[in-house]
Amino acid sequence: MLLLSVAGFAALVTVFGALLSLVVARTVVTPPRRRSTAIRVLARDLGRSLVTFSSTPDSRLPGRYSYFFEGDVGSARIGDIVSSDAGTVTRRVIDVTAGDLIVGVRGRFSGWYYIDPSEFGFPYENIELTTELGAAPAWLIPSAEQTGRWVINVHGRAVRRQETLRAVPVFHDAGYTSLLISYRNDGDAPASEDRRYALGDTEWRDVDVAVEYAIANGATQVVLMGWSMGGATVLQELTRSAHAGIIRGVVLDSPVIDWATALRFQGELRRLPEPVSEGALSIIGTDWGRRLTGQGVAIDLPRLDFVKRAAELHVPILLMHSDDDGFVPITASRALASERPDIVTFEAFSVAAHAKLWNFDPVRWTSAISQWLAELATSGHN
Repeated sequence: MLLLSVAGFAALVTVFGALLSLVVARTVVTPPRRRSTAIRVLARDLGRSLVTFSSTPDSRLPGRYSYFFEGDVGSARIGDIVSSDAGTVTRRVIDVTAGDLIVGVRGRFSGWYYIDPSEFGFPYENIELTTELGAAPAWLIPSAEQTGRWVINVHGRAVRRQETLRAVPVFHDAGYTSLLISYRNDGDAPASEDRRYALGDTEWRDVDVAVEYAIANGATQVVLMGWSMGGATVLQELTRSAHAGIIRGVVLDSPVIDWATALRFQGELRRLPEPVSEGALSIIGTDWGRRLTGQGVAIDLPRLDFVKRAAELHVPILLMHSDDDGFVPITASRALASERPDIVTFEAFSVAAHAKLWNFDPVRWTSAISQWLAELATSGHN
């Protein structure tokens, strides 16, 4: 009887672990419908342009950010920390861009400091790129003079092209036309039939359309910039596109260099048993598993591993990542930099979190890109 009880318990644990793996796998590939709004406004000093928030890792992070109100009914730009204690953080208010920043408002901090390209004062166009799924909106910001140099900016998972606006000024100053794109399942571009992320394994095809557009409109050299999952996506474009010859360099901000490493890291943060994380990887990466998550095709995880594929990379790469990135660990970025010091310029930050490197230290971030672009202009890759 005891042996039967033990066997039954073991079977129950196995079933529970399998179900948890499926939940994790579904979460990874399914675009989220809601965003956490855990940060509350506790006090507002209008005379001194100060606001006091509840204390969270995001509200305590130094730098400049946007604070989006719950339901995206408004936003404010938030600056330096003035004071803090165990439960509160008081910061300067730079401006309120929409709505009312009042006591009781709940919201979230975001690296989207800019919301619209009109904020820069540069001429720009709203355009549509014709992808295989339909028309995908994009922002086109021409360089001041026709140089033939273009940068295509690709945002990360669960966000939109506003994430990439922070890069516009530095590339504009360097004479680049900026193309900020949307891609399948991001909420702006058309959804794929399965409405699931492929973690870059199919999204790169929308980047390829952007490269084709750039070529058709006078680009003679292209730099790709990828943020977070956008990093995985542009590396697929670099290694799988028929137009790869025009790509002269890649800039990566908090990128996913290897999805298996990133997902295992997420499992450890959530204190999931190792078999659960491994099971989730198996589910999204196999034909039998993708049927459970609703994916149209299985994700080729080895093809997304650019530590192992480092030898296939052939253009200069500026790689920027923070040691305290709580979503995508810096380990794979360090490994790629170690594997390819001949082409990778590595900028390791320490207290900048995930995809908030510009927000934390805009001078260093901008200088790193400016210097890298200057070196690219004189290198044999141009």
